[in-house]
Amino acid sequence: MRAEVRAFVVEQLADMNYDVEGLDDDTTLGPSGVDLESLALADLSVRVEDRYGLTFADDESEKLALMTVGEFTTMVADRVAEATSDNA
Repeated sequence: MRAEVRAFVVEQLADMNYDVEGLDDDTTLGPSGVDLESLALADLSVRVEDRYGLTFADDESEKLALMTVGEFTTMVADRVAEATSDNA
C-alpha cells in the first residue's frame, strides 16, 4: 500500500508542476525540499483525501509541511490500513 500511495503522491506533485526528479523518501514536502507552499500543500492533501477517503485535520497542515515524502506516504498508508481494518 505504501508504494501505491508514494506513486500517487509523486504523480500528483508532477501534475501540480513540481519537479519530482531526484525526489526520494528523505525529501521534505516544505521548504528546502519539494517547497510546497500552503495552498499547494492543501491541494495535495485534498487530492490524497479524495483518492483514499481520508480527512486531514485543519491543524495538521504545519506538521505536513515538515514531513518528508517517506513520512507522509507512510502516514497515509497507515491511515488507509486503519480505516480498512475498522470497516472490516
